[in-house]
Amino acid sequence: MQCVVYKSLKQADYYLFLNRDDEFSRVPDGLKQLLGALVQVVEIDLHPQRKLAQVDVVEVMQQIDARGYFLQMPARPGIEPPVA
Repeated sequence: MQCVVYKSLKQADYYLFLNRDDEFSRVPDGLKQLLGALVQVVEIDLHPQRKLAQVDVVEVMQQIDARGYFLQMPARPGIEPPVA
């Protein structure tokens, strides 16, 4: 899966992973507003053997397939990330 990763300029350490072919077509408007302006940081090929620094690549791929995107947020001790 060819994936494009964007960094939010409004929310510190928020990264949006999208399928290159779908781009923003499946990202909810509310999420777009929350993230504000985005800048592309990398384009990568995701596959089960690939290692990502902070998240499980299989989870990223599954969420992109199911929702159209994966949102990586900064870790906050004791706080579970919201399920969109």
